[in-house]
Amino acid sequence: MSAKKPLVVVTRKLPDVVETRMMELFDARLNDSDTPFTAEQLKAAMAEADVLVPTVTDRIDAAVIAAGGERLKLIASFSNGVDHIDLAAAKAKGIIVTNTPGVLTEDTADMTMALILAVARRVSEGERLLRDGHWLGWSPTFMLGSRLWGKRLGIVGMGRIGSAVARRARGFGLSIHYHNRHRVDPDVEQELEATYWESLDAMLARMDIVSINCPRTPATFHLLSARRLKLLRPTAILVNTSRGEVIDEEALTRMLVERAIAGAGLDVFEREPLVNAQLLALDRVVLLPHMGSATLEGRVDTGQRVILNIKTFADGHRPPDRVVDTLL
Repeated sequence: MSAKKPLVVVTRKLPDVVETRMMELFDARLNDSDTPFTAEQLKAAMAEADVLVPTVTDRIDAAVIAAGGERLKLIASFSNGVDHIDLAAAKAKGIIVTNTPGVLTEDTADMTMALILAVARRVSEGERLLRDGHWLGWSPTFMLGSRLWGKRLGIVGMGRIGSAVARRARGFGLSIHYHNRHRVDPDVEQELEATYWESLDAMLARMDIVSINCPRTPATFHLLSARRLKLLRPTAILVNTSRGEVIDEEALTRMLVERAIAGAGLDVFEREPLVNAQLLALDRVVLLPHMGSATLEGRVDTGQRVILNIKTFADGHRPPDRVVDTLL
């Protein structure tokens, strides 16, 4: 790339410190309104930019990528996941794609534990009851929840976030179990005192709490299908801070309505930002607006990682967080 500053188009509003640094380093075109780009706006940006910085709300499909001009050589996603980008189409057009791995691990793990606690101890339900003026005072049988100590936690996806969840969960006295594509390093298993289950079905049937921490890929779409959800115990709690599409949401909703499982904590949904109206009506479900990674520190760290990828690329080197590398 030439010495001229690259034109970098950013699709959403980012923290001020990130945007300031981008303006210092690049010819940055920012989105002050934070209004999501339409497909046509994405195509227009792709047609003139050197670098596009999308987020998980942007659908960078094959049609959008086809609109990319000759200048566009890098999509530096402001995200860990890249399921919103057609990677095959990007590679075919010679566009490098980068992400921001590792920066949201601790924040998402914190939120996972928050949801586990909130569902088990009926935190949201109690808070609503008090705010609505329906609390009449303490009673021995009032708002009884479930103790975490001694329960079994099954983690689906023992990557960075799954491992961070396990470390936190051990402090609450939970027994750690996990299913993963590959068994983790024996040292990690020993550190976490984690039990590996080769069969996801077998693990689901034995757990008190199940946490979804795997990425969204074609292989994990509806990984927790209607059939698998039926394997859960009636007393089980399901928590998802990964991607909504990993769970068959319609099947899960039916089970919650029928009280086939005890409850759920959901930070993500299959058709975001739409949420099933039946879920909204249930007391035993804690629902959050995809805020598992929403800390100022996490957003700034993500932005700095995006800047590193762009700056490295602009300087003529391979960005460190390549998901698609057209040079290979």
